[in-house]
Amino acid sequence: MEAEAGRQRALLRQVLGWRVAAAVAWSVLLLPVCTAAFVVLSGFDPFHPVRWISNSFNDLYTSYVIFCILLMSVVILVISIFNVEFYAVVPSIPCSRLALIGKIIHPQQVIHSVVHAVMGMLVAWCAAVMTKGRFQFLAVPCTPSESLDDAVPQMCLNEHHLFFLLSGAFMGYSYSLLYLINNMNYLPFPVIQQYKYLRFRRSLPLLVKHTCVESLYFVRNFCVAYYFFGYIPKVWISTTMDLRIDSKLHPLDTLTGLLDLSLFYHAWLCGVFLLITWYIAWLLFKIYATETHHFPVQPTFAEETDQCLPKILNSNPPLIIKFLALQDLMLLSQYSPVRRQEVFSLSQPGGHPHNWTAISRECLSLLNDLTQRLIAQQEAAAANGRAKQPAGELKVSPQTPGALVTEDMSFQSQRSNIALRASMSSLVKSSLMPLKTSPGSDVGSPFSSPALSCKMGILDVNSPWHGSVQSPQVTRRGPKLWTSGSDLQMNGSHHESFPLLSAAGVGSEAVQPRVIYTWLQNKQQQIKNFLSKRVLIMYFFSKHPEASIQAVFSDAQMHIWALEGLSHLVAASFTEDQFGVVQTTLPAILNTLLTLQEVVDRHFKLPHVSSKPPRISGSLVDTSYKTLRFALRASLKTALYRITTVFGEHLNAVQVSTEHKKRLQQFLEYKE
Repeated sequence: MEAEAGRQRALLRQVLGWRVAAAVAWSVLLLPVCTAAFVVLSGFDPFHPVRWISNSFNDLYTSYVIFCILLMSVVILVISIFNVEFYAVVPSIPCSRLALIGKIIHPQQVIHSVVHAVMGMLVAWCAAVMTKGRFQFLAVPCTPSESLDDAVPQMCLNEHHLFFLLSGAFMGYSYSLLYLINNMNYLPFPVIQQYKYLRFRRSLPLLVKHTCVESLYFVRNFCVAYYFFGYIPKVWISTTMDLRIDSKLHPLDTLTGLLDLSLFYHAWLCGVFLLITWYIAWLLFKIYATETHHFPVQPTFAEETDQCLPKILNSNPPLIIKFLALQDLMLLSQYSPVRRQEVFSLSQPGGHPHNWTAISRECLSLLNDLTQRLIAQQEAAAANGRAKQPAGELKVSPQTPGALVTEDMSFQSQRSNIALRASMSSLVKSSLMPLKTSPGSDVGSPFSSPALSCKMGILDVNSPWHGSVQSPQVTRRGPKLWTSGSDLQMNGSHHESFPLLSAAGVGSEAVQPRVIYTWLQNKQQQIKNFLSKRVLIMYFFSKHPEASIQAVFSDAQMHIWALEGLSHLVAASFTEDQFGVVQTTLPAILNTLLTLQEVVDRHFKLPHVSSKPPRISGSLVDTSYKTLRFALRASLKTALYRITTVFGEHLNAVQVSTEHKKRLQQFLEYKE
C-alpha cells in the first residue's frame, strides 16, 4: 500500500512538477513588466509628459524598486504554492448557504485568507514605497500646532501609508474569499487544444479588464469599511508605536478625507497591481496544469509499466492524473491511428487484448457509476415529492393485533404502488448493479456530509423550482429542512428493506415498540414543521435545486472524455480492428450507452430541471462546470450516432434487449 502511494506521488511530481515550476518562473519573469507599468502610471502627470516619462524611467533603476521586485517575487512564490495546494479538477459546489458558510470558516480556508491578507499588505507596502510622496513612510516628522514658537520635531502617523497597508490586506482577503466562492481553484480543461502562448494572449485583455473592475469594487468596499472602522487601527497603531496624529490634516475616516481623488486613484492602482500579478500566476498555473500529457499505451521498458495509459486508468491515481489520462485517451482515439493499433493489439505470448480490456472496462465503469448516481438522484427527488401518510392515522389496538397486520399490509401495498410508479423502469434497473452505500451513512441526515447530500440530489421542495407531480396520489409536501433516512423509508425509496409482517409473527409485544416509533415520528415531524416556518432557519438550511444538480454532474468532464474515447475507438475498430477484440464488448458498450441515455433523458424531464443551458458570459473566472450536464447529453447522443453511422445495419446482429433495439433503430433512421 505504501509502495503504491509512493509510486503515485512520484508520478504526480513527474507530471505536475515541471508544470508548476514553469508557471512560477514565467510569473516571476513577468513581474518586472508589471512593476514598470505601475511605476509609470503611479507618477502620471499629463501636463508635464516629458518630465513624467524621464522620472519614471529613472525610478526603475533605484534600489528600493529592485528590492520591491525581489520581495514581490517571494509573494508570487507563496501565492503559487497556495494555487498548487488548493487546486481541484472537480469543483466543490455548496448546496445551501449553511454549507457555504461552513466552507468559509473551514480551518484551511481561514489559513488561506490570513496568508493572502498578509501577502496583500506586503504588496501594498511595495506599492506605497514605489509611489513615493506622501505614501512612502508610515512615520513622518510633524510639528504640533500648539508649539509653533519653539518647534520640536516629533513623529506623526502617516495615515495615507496606513490606508495603503490596510487596503492591501482587505484586497488580499477579498481575493481569497472570491477564490472560494467562485471556485477559482477549479481547473477547466480546454475543449480546443491550443499552444500555451495563444491561450495566455487570448486571456490577457480579459484579465486586465477584470482586474481593473474588481479593484474598483474592492476600493469602494474598503472606503466604506474604513469610514466606519478606520479609527480603530489608526489609534492602535499610533498608541503602539508612540506616534502622534497630525491634527492639521484631515483624517481619512471622514467624508472629506475619503473624497480625495488622488488617494482613490493610487489605492485603485495598487489594487490593480496586486490583482494583476496574482491573476497572472493563477492563469499560468491553469494553462500549464491542463496541458495535454502523452501516456504510452504499451511500455517500452519494464520500468514504465506504471506510467502506461491502461494501468493508470485502472488504478486510483490523483484526480488530475486520471483526468489527463482520459483526455489523452480521447485525443488518441480521434487523431492517432498508430496508438489506436496499440489499443487493439494482442499480448505476446498469449494473444489476449489486455489494453482494450483495461481501457473499455474503466470507461464502462465510469459510465455505470454516473448512471447509478443519476438514478439515486431521481429517486431521492421523487421521494421528496411523495405525500407521506401521517403516522397518527394508524390505529393501533393492543387487543387486536390482526388489525395492525391488515393496516400495515395495506399501507405497505399503497407505498409499493407509489414507489413503483415513481421509480426507474425495470429495464434500467436490470442493466445496472445495485447502488452501494457505506454502512451507517444516512444520506439525508442533518449531520451527514453536505457533499453526499448534493451528490444524491436531495432537493428542497419548498423552493420555487420544485414543480408539481402529475400522479393523483402524490401531493406537494410542506417545506423541509432536510430529508432524513426515515422520510425516505416512509416515502417508499427503501421499501424493499421492510418485509411484511406475518400474522403468526405479530404479537402483543410488537405493538408497544410500534407505538413508540409512531410517537417519535410524530414528534420529529412536528419539530420539522415548526423549524420550517422560521424564515431565518430556512434561509440557511434550504438547498438550491440548481446547485444540487450541478453537484451531481460536477465530475462529468471525465465521463464526457470516456464517452468520446470509447465511441471513437469503437467506430475506428470497424476498419482497424484486425482481431475483432472490440466485438466481444460491443453489446455491453451499447447497453451502457443506451441505458445512460434513458436515465439522462429522465433527468431532463424532472420538473425542476432546466432543459436549456444558461448563457455563460465571457468572464475571466470559468463557470463551464455549470453546463456540464448539457455537454454530457450532447456527447452521449453524438457518441451513439457515431457508432450507428459507422456500423449501420450490422448492429441488428448485436445481442441487446428489445427496448434497446428500438432505440438503436431510431438512431439508425436518424429519428432520435
